[in-house]
Amino acid sequence: MPTAILTGQPVPGSSIEGDLRSLGFDVRTAADTTEAETLLAAVPGDQRVAVVDARFVGHEHALRLGLTDPRFPLAAVPGAVTAQPGGRQALTRAVAREHSAGGGTTLLDDLADRVVTALDADGCAVHRPELGSLVATVPTDPQARNEARQAVAAVDDEAVRLKSAVKSRDGFFTTHFISPYSRYIARWCARRGLTPNQVTTASLLTALIAAGSAATGTRAGYVVAGVLLLCSFVLDCVDGQIARYALKYSTLGAWLDATFDRAKEYAYYAGLALGAARSGDDVWALALGAMILQTCRHVVDFSFNEANHDATANTSPTAALSDKLDSVGWTVWLRRMIVLPIGERWAMIAVLTAATTPRITFYVLLVGCAFAATYTTAGRVLRSLTRKARRTDRAAQALADLADSGPLAQGLTRIARRVPLRAPACTALVGTAVVLLAAWFGGYGSWVPVLGAVFYVLQSPLAVARPLKGPLDWLVPPLFRAAEYCTVLILAAKAEVNGALPAAFGLVAAVAYHHYDTVYRIRGNAGASPAWLVRAIGGHEGRTLLVTVLAAALTASQFTVALTVLAVAVALLVLVESIRFWVSAGAPAVHDEGEPA
Repeated sequence: MPTAILTGQPVPGSSIEGDLRSLGFDVRTAADTTEAETLLAAVPGDQRVAVVDARFVGHEHALRLGLTDPRFPLAAVPGAVTAQPGGRQALTRAVAREHSAGGGTTLLDDLADRVVTALDADGCAVHRPELGSLVATVPTDPQARNEARQAVAAVDDEAVRLKSAVKSRDGFFTTHFISPYSRYIARWCARRGLTPNQVTTASLLTALIAAGSAATGTRAGYVVAGVLLLCSFVLDCVDGQIARYALKYSTLGAWLDATFDRAKEYAYYAGLALGAARSGDDVWALALGAMILQTCRHVVDFSFNEANHDATANTSPTAALSDKLDSVGWTVWLRRMIVLPIGERWAMIAVLTAATTPRITFYVLLVGCAFAATYTTAGRVLRSLTRKARRTDRAAQALADLADSGPLAQGLTRIARRVPLRAPACTALVGTAVVLLAAWFGGYGSWVPVLGAVFYVLQSPLAVARPLKGPLDWLVPPLFRAAEYCTVLILAAKAEVNGALPAAFGLVAAVAYHHYDTVYRIRGNAGASPAWLVRAIGGHEGRTLLVTVLAAALTASQFTVALTVLAVAVALLVLVESIRFWVSAGAPAVHDEGEPA
């Protein structure tokens, strides 16, 4: 149980002890700094501890935000400071310094705030939550205390808590059609002890049932699938709202939330393709194309953000225009809608599934996502070309990790560094174009795609031989993704045999999971996937070469079996390693507060 050390006796009428106990703290009272230091030392090192001014006046939710959020080792609000095990040493050192400064007899007045000042002076990262209209203060006289209590009474604590459960930057559909009622579902779940992870799992199961309904190929099945997909999205919103409402963040929850959204959507694509096949319409190529386009869109987002999140002098006329447009209300919503974020996209898919056919659903989805990808990528290219940003070594390493270079590219890197090329994005674009054109015009059973893949293998190390700090270097990872995924799609489609495209769908899904897993490791500052895993699954260039060789050397039916075996092998390796990492004690807690495309 976490411990809260009150510095002095609460003033008459104060609710601070009750508030702390309702938040799960064991409350202890210190008469002076000597006793505060003693009580602090008595708390086991693996438990949270808080130092709270007994004169504190404020909302209980302000204390909850400041003292119970599991994501931050050190956190504070006016009059209170807390430390998790990772921040205990810094807190103990700061309290000891304040005790020594007064010769061991220092009064407790403002001890919590003075400790926070000492932590800041030590360079410690102390999280200070945005309180908005919530009150958190330490009044110094009766009049100030009465005014503070009146301010507390004037603000509905629960209303603020419900509002803060909703993301600040959701899409139009989510904001206006889901969040107005999903927040109340989240509160109902939280009050009954349901965890975000349980709701996340329920959302996944609902989406899988929706995919199964779509796979029936009947009109009733499509209608049920559309309704269940929307229900799954509501639950997907609810899990995050529970986490924000009750501050129940967890590493496992972060991993589940990050991966299940993609698993749900891509499983639904497969369900639609299976349903269409029952009525004699083969749309597996469209389903695979939709998954490839959506994944490449995400890689563009991830790469651009990683390249620029800590860049200096990060300004451009394009960014200034974007900020200006954000000041006009209707343009904000329009720009959020045209990029087809998850809410708008799933609503569109659900309605089209219920009202039309899988083929029409995929056609509209591909056109919409292609427009969104063109819009966002063009804007980011313009920003990159017009800004004078200086990118860091961390950003360059993140892009290199996202590139997913395997043993072939790594082995040729030393030679590649001798080649005086300074345009990694152009180099990657040339390699991508060559391998895709070779696959398209060479076709299945030809060795032309193999020659294209060999050229691609030789070109790929040239793109990553030097640190990726150029204005357009963030395009390298998405170009590599497009090269690998589209090569698999083209060759499987040209094999013209039943089962090749579903097998290709499984292979791309397994590899895409590996790439998503790498992204969230990097976001959590945990580094990329281990080198042994990247080597074991061949890297993007090794897998691309292998698929072209299999297509040239095997019959169509044998190629289908080979793709299936490769998909299963990659899936087993990446899933086992991913699960091992994300349930381990060293995994980071990654939480997205912006709605991903």
